[in-house]
Amino acid sequence: MAKVQIVAERCKSCGYCIKFCPKHVLAIGDKVNSKGYEYVVPVNPDDCIGCCICGRMCPDGAIEIYK
Repeated sequence: MAKVQIVAERCKSCGYCIKFCPKHVLAIGDKVNSKGYEYVVPVNPDDCIGCCICGRMCPDGAIEIYK
């Protein structure tokens, strides 16, 4: 089972990870980081297949995937 974690302080809410996730695991959350961005959160973490597409798409290195 894979686990996806978002480093909230690095996320700038660009949405690339959400757009490219084949399992719709991620979404924009309602909390704000210190830079003023509503950061991404895993909304369907049990659906994560560990493909790492979200991590590769993130321009800020804000996503960590554990298998």
